[in-house]
Amino acid sequence: MNTMSPVAESNEATENAATGTSPTPTSDTGAPDTGTSAPQLDAGSAPQPGAAATGGEAQSPRALLKQLQQQFKAFRECLPLAIGIDKQVLAKMPGLNRKTMRAALGIHTGSMRYLRAMEKATVRYDLDGNPGAEVTDTHRQHAKELLQERFKKEADRKKAERELAVKEEADRKRQEKLEQLATKFARR
Repeated sequence: MNTMSPVAESNEATENAATGTSPTPTSDTGAPDTGTSAPQLDAGSAPQPGAAATGGEAQSPRALLKQLQQQFKAFRECLPLAIGIDKQVLAKMPGLNRKTMRAALGIHTGSMRYLRAMEKATVRYDLDGNPGAEVTDTHRQHAKELLQERFKKEADRKKAERELAVKEEADRKRQEKLEQLATKFARR
């Protein structure tokens, strides 16, 4: 049984996504063709009818996330996900590539919208939006800490941008004054 929360899993999935690997799915997902994902192949079969012929490329985590949002209420409404949601997704989409799915879950559970929902949540939901287990104080606190870190990083980034703009303006004014002085004394 998976004991990691979707938020904790997001860190691992994000690390997997950062490696740049996205293996090709090996079988049909059984999902309707949404036109947003690469074709999915059975072992040794041709692309599905109606799927774009892109040379058997792997489905990207973002394309998969878009598909999950279209298919499942919990993703579409950004509800706090049940622990082990990955197993529910694999049960409904058996041919799905696990690494791609984990990366898509990482993107979803690491989003500001999801973290804000988790920070205030009391209940987790399955794929269809049915309530399940309670959200623990630990998971709410973790989401709150991640949000605070992001807000602090953003504030620090904006502060650094402002300081850089002030420094550049001061340098520009200094340069203008030097040029004015050079022009003034060059005339004499």
